[in-house]
Amino acid sequence: MGHNVFETILGAVVLALAALFLTFAYSSANLHRVEGYTVTANFPMVDGLKDGTDVDINGVKVGSVSSMNLITDPGPDQFLVRVTMTISPSVQLPTDTIAMIATESLLGGKYMSLEPGVDETMVKTDGTGRITHTQAPLRLDDLIGQLIYSNKRGDSGSSGASAPAHP
Repeated sequence: MGHNVFETILGAVVLALAALFLTFAYSSANLHRVEGYTVTANFPMVDGLKDGTDVDINGVKVGSVSSMNLITDPGPDQFLVRVTMTISPSVQLPTDTIAMIATESLLGGKYMSLEPGVDETMVKTDGTGRITHTQAPLRLDDLIGQLIYSNKRGDSGSSGASAPAHP
């Protein structure tokens, strides 16, 4: 009988420690959505970006991605992706800010990185603000394809002329 009581107490201690660990992990993970003003930016592709993804400036979280929508209206922005971000009200963005989708690690996690510009006028904070300078994420398979293609072009040229540079 005493053996069952010991196991019960030990199980309760393990559950209490697990709950304490989960509480600590959640509070230190900074998973909350930022409250603030809304800003949009259009991208040709948003591979790996998700709702709730962090928006960082110099590695500091200043917002989160609220939504992503494909633009289907005919016009120059058709089939671009409109990314809506919520930015902390304490952060004012110059109008020449650059929004880019960056990779957290080699394994492919993505986040939104903002590089503030130097313009003296600021992005509107009334919900109609827009970042016009954007950079799509780099795709590893595209880079490998360019590397292979450029190597094949370089090896086949025996006339001494160099292969044209690819941007």
